[in-house]
Amino acid sequence: MRLRRNAPTFVAVQASGKRSGGPFVAPNGMSEATFYAWKAKFGGMTASDAKRLKALEDENAKLRKLLAEQMLE
Repeated sequence: MRLRRNAPTFVAVQASGKRSGGPFVAPNGMSEATFYAWKAKFGGMTASDAKRLKALEDENAKLRKLLAEQMLE
């Protein structure tokens, strides 16, 4: 299975109570470092909270890009 864009939220929510990333790391072809980084970032959140955070991060990136382009003009 190839990782999708929403994979960090899925992995973190599914594994929030688990200590080991083994069941999620091997089948998805991801490194344990990636798993633990996602778990640290999204671990205590619900799926809707994680999706909202991702949307806010995307919006923030767009706004930073617009600001940088405007400052160059």
